This record gives sequence, structure tokens and C-alpha cells, in this order.
Amino acid sequence: MQELSHYIGGTQVAGTSGRFADVMNPATGEVQAKVPLASTAELDAAVAAAAAAQPAWAATNPQRRARVLMEFVRLLHRDMDKLAEALSREHGKTLPDAKGDVIRGLEVVEFCIGAPHLLKGEYTDSAGPGIDMYSMRQALGVVAGITPFNFPAMIPMWKFAPALACGNAFILKPSERDPSVPLMLAELMSEAGLPDHLLQVVNGDKEVVDAILDNPTVQAVGFVGSTPIAEYIYSRGCANGKRVQCFGGAKNHMIIMPDADMDQAADALVGAGYGAAGERCMAISVAVPVGDETADRLIEKLVPRIEALKVGPYTAGDDVDYGPVVTAAAKANIERLVDSGVADGAKLVVDGRNFNLQGYEDGFFIGPHLFDHVTREMDIYRKEIFGPVLSTVRAQSYEEALGLAMDHEYGNGTAIFTRDGDAARDFANRINIGMVGINVPIPVPLAYHTFGGWKKSGFGDLNQHGPDAFKFYTRTKTVTARWPSGIKEGGEFTIPVMQ
Repeated sequence: MQELSHYIGGTQVAGTSGRFADVMNPATGEVQAKVPLASTAELDAAVAAAAAAQPAWAATNPQRRARVLMEFVRLLHRDMDKLAEALSREHGKTLPDAKGDVIRGLEVVEFCIGAPHLLKGEYTDSAGPGIDMYSMRQALGVVAGITPFNFPAMIPMWKFAPALACGNAFILKPSERDPSVPLMLAELMSEAGLPDHLLQVVNGDKEVVDAILDNPTVQAVGFVGSTPIAEYIYSRGCANGKRVQCFGGAKNHMIIMPDADMDQAADALVGAGYGAAGERCMAISVAVPVGDETADRLIEKLVPRIEALKVGPYTAGDDVDYGPVVTAAAKANIERLVDSGVADGAKLVVDGRNFNLQGYEDGFFIGPHLFDHVTREMDIYRKEIFGPVLSTVRAQSYEEALGLAMDHEYGNGTAIFTRDGDAARDFANRINIGMVGINVPIPVPLAYHTFGGWKKSGFGDLNQHGPDAFKFYTRTKTVTARWPSGIKEGGEFTIPVMQ
């Protein structure tokens, strides 16, 4: 049995708490490794070491910091296959999807190489007689990221790359379900030239999360996960005076207008709804066709595509469409929600409940499901399923379809498929959701824009990656300077004003 470690001070460090979590192989249902769960004392020691190393890193020329990220990108390309295989083994993703996970993170690292430009301040000369004024962006100090199981490469890089580029030290608490890739990324950062203690990986559970939130040295915390935990981390972190950004759950709607290309819409729904077994915060889980005729045509297109999906382990080849979900508990929860949909009267058009994969009976595989005639009162509509389940909610008008997405408590991503530019423009302007796709099913912004949801999908006032990341991981200091040109006598006792 492999025993994993923490990554502290540029090297692997064994846990000392005596507590471990099982790391499963989702395809077989077997325990393949154990990961240590750190104590509060272990976390505090890692933070203290990071705090000691951070000032020298912040004082390093930002272009030199960027060069470390340049080398890290090269190493990511070198080890792409190794990273993807480790990711697939612990998460269950197909290899092409695992590589996409790494590449999406790599793209943010590439953006962060431009840190010297993004960290430039502002300057005003002659703001007053002999007075110049300028601002500086300075690192916060030690910051932390608490990242989820569903993107074990991408989201850690979304967090630590901009934080390090800004001159901070970073504490990463990855998901204990698939911790190997985050540990590998930290090793690659050391190989790329990052000084010791600036990227510490501390594995753990709620004890470590609370220790991060309560440690006074940690200045900022970024989180991605479920909404209840996002709300908890946001409230506790803010109460402790930290800068906090938390991204939670989702229930992403895709509206299909009568004029949409139905083949294009069906293909988009299948990929966005069932890719990665639906374990994406940007997965489309609700299809909203406008009009019964549109709905009937859409269902007719969807059924053969869904029934043809190939479900299997990543080792079965690149033509596998999706693999298992991450744990037995996740599988049980998805199956419970599917049963509730049937009990509530939704029509199960494609029933994946009896799916069985020969030779992998103990794995966490779930067949694809398609519901029709779902209503807004049903649990399968209200709750995030995070599995290969697509619900169809029929709307009789564009306004009704728009209202469904706007009234839902989640506001992460949404999409509309239409040939009507006026409808698309109206949708983009009015929808109260953070990321919008127009004939694009998963509108994840590229690295130089920002990623973030609204409503109960996001907590905090700044998004992930893009320019917002450099604002989140720095403070602005404004300096007003006057260099007298001669001897001045007497003091000023009124508030300075512009003259």
C-alpha cells in the first residue's frame, strides 16, 4: 500500500498526526494509497516556514519570478502523460480529459508569466506643488487554497500560479480523494526553481481547513467546492479578517430556442452534460427547450447519442466518453436523486440505473440518464447532482426559459443556442449568471479573462484567474511624496486639498 506525504520545504514529508484517508481507484473500488491528514500543529509549522521564506521572494524582481513559471510550463509539457495518468488513476477521468485538466491550468500559468506588466502601479506627477503620487501592488504574504477533487491539476494552478507570481507564499490543501497530482505539481515547481517553503502542500480534512481559516498569518483563502462548505469557509475566513473568495455549486441551464440547430444543440448537451461523468461545476445539467415541438425534436436527437455513450475505465482507450464517479458515496447520492426524480413523476427517457461493466462491478460507474418533463419543484432540478444526469424542463416561451435560469439559487454558468442575434444579446444582458455561452455549452473563460459565478455559486467580490487574480493576491499601497525645493518653516494644520 502506497503511503503519500505532504510537501514541505521543497521535499516530501511524512505525516505525523497518525491519521490517514483512503485514496480509491474509482474504476475498481479498491484502496490504492493512503494520504496523511495533517494536524493543526503541522499546518501551523508549514505556514510559519512559508512566512519566513516569503519576504525574500516578494523582493525578487517579478520578471525573475515569472521565469520560474516559464520553466514550470516546460516541465508540465514534459510530464504531461505522467500527470494525466496519475490524475485518471485517482479521479477516474479519461486520459484526454485528464490532459485537458492539466492544460487548462497550464494556460493560467502562461498568463501569469505576464506578471511584471500586471503588477505595475500608477503614477501622477505634480499632483500638487512639488507633490508626486504613486501606487504600488504588493504581495499579501502567506495565502492559501483549498481545492476540489474534480480538477486536481487545473484549480490548484489557478490558485497558486497568480499567488506566487505576485510574490506570495502559498499553502495548498488539495482534496484528499486525489492528492497525487497536486504533490507532483509542487515537485515540478521546485524543479523549476521555486525556492523552498513557498509552495507547501498540506493534505488534510476539516481540521486543516479550520486551521487555515484560524491561522492569523494566512492573509487570504481561495476555495472551490460545494456551496454549503463555500459559505462556511467564507463566513469563518472573513470573520477572522482574511480576504476570501469561494466558489460553490451549480445548476447550469442551457436554453434551446426553436430556431437552434438541433444537431449542434444535442451534441453540445451530450458533451457538456456527460463529460467527466457530470463532475464539473460548469456541466450543463438542465436543458430548457422552448416549446413542445422544440423539446420533442431535441429529445429525439438526444436519445441515440446518449445511448451510444461509451462508459469505462481510462485504461480502455481514448474513445471512452466518461469514467466512474469519484466515490461510492457520490454514486449512491446520484442514484438516490435519480430515484427521487422517478418518484416525483419525471419521465426517465434514458435509464442508466442497471448499468453494469463486466470486470468492474465494484467500480463507481453510473450509466447515463436523461429525464424529460422535469419541473422546478423536483429535487433533481433544485439540487446539484454532480453526475451523468441531464434533466429537461420544457418552457413555453423565451421569457419562461429565462426565468427558470434567473430564479434558480445557483448562478455559475448558462448557455443559449439560437440563430437569433437579438435573443442572444438580450439573454447575455439580462441573465443574472456569471458566465454565459452563446452557442457554446461550457463557457469557461480563457485564462486572460476571469472565472466566477453569481448568487450561491460565488462568494467574494473578485473572480479566479485573469486580472482579478492579481487584484486578489495583492494590496494597493498609495504613496504621496513631496521633496521640498528649499527650507520650509511652520506646519500645516488643515487637511490637505488640491491647489
